[in-house]
Amino acid sequence: MRRINRKLRKMAADLLDLPQDVVMDLPRLTMIGDRQLYIENHRGVLHFSSDKLRLALSKGELEVTGSDLVIRTIWTEEVFVEGVIKNIEVRE
Repeated sequence: MRRINRKLRKMAADLLDLPQDVVMDLPRLTMIGDRQLYIENHRGVLHFSSDKLRLALSKGELEVTGSDLVIRTIWTEEVFVEGVIKNIEVRE
């Protein structure tokens, strides 16, 4: 059932020319150099320290590693992180 639902959402996004991140509930990452990262469509902070940030996603987790990480802004589904970003990993 999930596969059919996912295929229907993808077809609707393609047909209506909608962004897939909106229709499929995918995270959207905007990175500026290796110093700033803006993440949309997360489901909450699982862990935060100056060298690691883990966020829950609708399907899995997002892990950001680096140094001197600071959460500048956090809203219900958006996070803005600054610091030296070394790695971004999505896990399902």
